Amino acid sequence: MALEALTKHLSYGRLAIACCALAVVCSTAAIAARYRSSRHAAPRHEHSHPIPYPNLELPLQVSGSQYEPLAWANVSGWSDDDHLAAYKAFRTSCKPIAAQQGAPSDSKALGSSLRDPCGIAKGLDLASGAKAKEFFEQNFVPLRISRLGEDAGFVTGYYEPVLDGSRTQTDVYNVPVYRRPSNLFVRGKTQASVGLPNGGPVYRKIGRRKLVPYYDRGQIEDGAIAGRGLEIAWLKSQTDLLFAQIQGSARIKFEDGTTLRINYDAHNGYPYTPVGRVLIDRGIIPKDQMSMQKIREWMEQNPDGAKELRRQNRAYVFFREVPLSDKDEAVGAQGVPLTPGRSIAVDKALHVYGTPFFIAGELPIESEQSKTPFHRLMIAQDTGSAIVGPARADLYFGAGADAGKVSGRLRHNMQFVMLVPKGLDPVARGHKLPIPDERPSARIAKLFPQTDPQKDKPAANAADVPTATVAKAGSKDAANGAAKGPAAKDVAPAAPAAITSVAQSAPVAEPVPLPVARPDVPQPEKRRTRRYRHHRDQ
Repeated sequence: MALEALTKHLSYGRLAIACCALAVVCSTAAIAARYRSSRHAAPRHEHSHPIPYPNLELPLQVSGSQYEPLAWANVSGWSDDDHLAAYKAFRTSCKPIAAQQGAPSDSKALGSSLRDPCGIAKGLDLASGAKAKEFFEQNFVPLRISRLGEDAGFVTGYYEPVLDGSRTQTDVYNVPVYRRPSNLFVRGKTQASVGLPNGGPVYRKIGRRKLVPYYDRGQIEDGAIAGRGLEIAWLKSQTDLLFAQIQGSARIKFEDGTTLRINYDAHNGYPYTPVGRVLIDRGIIPKDQMSMQKIREWMEQNPDGAKELRRQNRAYVFFREVPLSDKDEAVGAQGVPLTPGRSIAVDKALHVYGTPFFIAGELPIESEQSKTPFHRLMIAQDTGSAIVGPARADLYFGAGADAGKVSGRLRHNMQFVMLVPKGLDPVARGHKLPIPDERPSARIAKLFPQTDPQKDKPAANAADVPTATVAKAGSKDAANGAAKGPAAKDVAPAAPAAITSVAQSAPVAEPVPLPVARPDVPQPEKRRTRRYRHHRDQ
C-alpha cells in the first residue's frame, strides 16, 4: 500500500514537471515569433499623416530682415518730431493708393494694407501735430527693422540740381541732354511706356529683328547718337550732366529766365559704376573725405582725368521733359511730388510706396563737423536701383546748391522703425500660429550627440581663418526712377559700431549635421534548432 502511494506521488510530480516545461516552451516560441515579426515589419512613423495645423498666414515677412515690435514709448525721439508735416506727406501718398483696385501686382510684405489708414486719413483734415501723432499711433504699430545680422540701417541723401543751360547749342553750352532714342529697345516695353525700368538688358534695334547692346557712355559722348534731333537742351559741362543723371532729375535755367524740368526716362542697360569709389580705390580722395563736392572739384581741376573717370561708368541716362513749374517739387517713382525733408527712396522690391519710416540718429546737416539730431517720420515715395535692403533709404532734401551740400555729406548708420498698419500686426497674428513640436529630451540628446568635425582637424594658421564681414549697399545707381542721391553714396559704408572686433575675427563655423540613421536592412533569419532532453525513469 505504501509502495503504491509512493508510485502515484512520483507520477503526479512528473506530470507537473512536464506541464511546466510545456508552458516554458510555448512562452519562448511566442516571444521569438513576436521578435521576428518586429524585425521585419515596416518602420512605424508617428506622423504618417500631415499635422492638422490651421491654414494661417505667417506674420509680416520682409526678406533678409530682422525686426522687433516696439511700444510707442520706446521709439526714441518719437515725441520730438513734427507729426503734422509727416501726416501731410502721407496723405499725398494716399491718393495713388486709394486709386488702386484689386490685389497688388507685386507680392510685398504690406500688400494693400495701407488702404485702411489711407481711407481714414481721407476724412481727416488735421491741423495740429498732436492730432497727427494720435493718428499714427492709433492706426500703426512700430517695428524696429534692420538687415539680418545688423543693428542699424543706412541712409544717404539726394536732391534736384539747378543747372544753367540753353535751348540751342552755343560755344558755352555744348553738352547735349538727350531724350530716349527711338532705337532703344527693352523687352516687354514700347516707346509709349513712361519711365522704362532702371535695370535689366537694353538693346539697340537694327532693322526689324537684330538686337545688339546699346551704346555705352563713351560712345554716346563721342557722338554716336548726335544729330538725330534728340537734344532737349544744352549744358556747360559733362560734369553737370553726370550729376543730373546720378540724381535722376534736374532744373535747367535758361538765359531768358524760364526753367525746364527734366526727369529720368530710360537708361542704356549698363551697370552703374560709382565714380567716387573709383577715386577712393585709386587713392585720389580719402574715403572719410568723399563727397559730391570733392568729386566735382577734382573733375574741374583735372578735365582729362575727368573724361577718363566718367567712362569708367558706362551707364547713361536719358531724360524727358515734365510739365512742372519752379514752385513744384520733383516727382518720385510713386507718381507724387516729393516733400523735402519727408520723402525717401526705398527698395521697391521689398517695400510699398506710402509706408512711413521713423528714422533716428545724428546727421551732419548744419555743417560737416556738427551732428544734428535727426528724429523724423519719413514717407516712402521714391526708389533707386542702388537703394537695396530692408533698412536702406535715400533722404530727399529739395532743389538747389544748399540741398546738394547737405545731401552730399550723408552716408550714415541710422535706426529704422517701420510703421505697419494694425491689420498686419505681427504680434497679434503670431499668437494665432500653432506651437511647434517639443524639442528632443536630454536623454535623446545624449544618445545622439552632435560632433564638431573641426575639432578633429589640426589648428589652422591665423591667416587661413575666415572672418565674418558685413557688407552694405552704399553705391547709387545712375538709372533711378526719379530724383536720386549724389555721388557721395558711391562710398561703401563702414560696418556698424556695434559689431565688436571679436565678432569680426571669429571663424565662421559650418553647420554640424545630425548623425545619419542606420538603414533598416532585413537580416536573413537564422535557423533555430531545439534541443530536447530525454528523461529516463530510474
